Amino acid sequence: MKKILITRKLIKDSEDKASKTFNPVFNTNDELYSQSKVIEMSQGCDGILTSLTDKMDKETINKLPNTIKIISNFAVGFGNIDLNAAKEKGIAVTNTPDVLSDATAEIGILLILGACRRASEGIQSAKDGGWKWSADYLIGKQLTGTRLGILGMGRIGQKIGRIAKSLGMVIHYHNRSKLSEDKEDGAIYHDNVKSLFSVSDVLSICCPATKETENMINKETVEYFPKGAVITNVARGDIVDDEALIDALNRRKIYAAGLDVYKNEPNLNPGYLKIKSAFILPHLGSATKDTRIAMANLAIDNIDEFFNTGKCSNKVN
Repeated sequence: MKKILITRKLIKDSEDKASKTFNPVFNTNDELYSQSKVIEMSQGCDGILTSLTDKMDKETINKLPNTIKIISNFAVGFGNIDLNAAKEKGIAVTNTPDVLSDATAEIGILLILGACRRASEGIQSAKDGGWKWSADYLIGKQLTGTRLGILGMGRIGQKIGRIAKSLGMVIHYHNRSKLSEDKEDGAIYHDNVKSLFSVSDVLSICCPATKETENMINKETVEYFPKGAVITNVARGDIVDDEALIDALNRRKIYAAGLDVYKNEPNLNPGYLKIKSAFILPHLGSATKDTRIAMANLAIDNIDEFFNTGKCSNKVN
């Protein structure tokens, strides 16, 4: 039976599954392991089930014992892992696609609604009490008839598009390639980000974090948006230059932001704390019990498939 290090605590159903499949080393206290701790704990193991909180850079991977043959990431993303370093060391890397699309899309819609309808300000006002209704009290942006730009039209982007369309929004998108007509579902394709941003009253960032998308929202590109646009991010924090977005919010070029992800999580750039129109969540995209169990179970299945067949359908390197 293969010995597997599981770096973060999983929901009991998934830990039970791991115990039936492998000889697992659990993180019972859900401690955030340092890179040196991961290296230490992986001694004698055949594989590692990592989380996005684990920084598996080149130095860490090179110091892993030679017994490690697979890193199964408990996430759809894998920006925390140096794929090339793993490949050079003969370590397969896998992720957990598909199973979190619905839950993440729901948070994407929540970000759009929360940012457009000034939810953070409303929540604080209700808690403070003593608010008085008036015709212009906490006026926000209505979604019906508003143009939604989707940056990255994968499964999550498509789901957000379908829900947003049912709310009366007009869907535009940019993707690496144009989708088939049935997947577009009436959405309008833009072959470059400048074109997409220029028509986006609201933007939903759904693309993966890559070298090409890093800081795609920056000092230059925020100027492409219509004045008073809303920017939301349900993908990865690396796609947004925080300082550029904060500046755009402060000078009202950008009306509001809705962020479930941001750089240096969980440490939010303090500039956002001074902006009332920033609607911020603590990376809740996949945070439903069913989804987290499905993700962990798939991460376990990825390891099992790899050791049984020598390959894995969810291999990313």
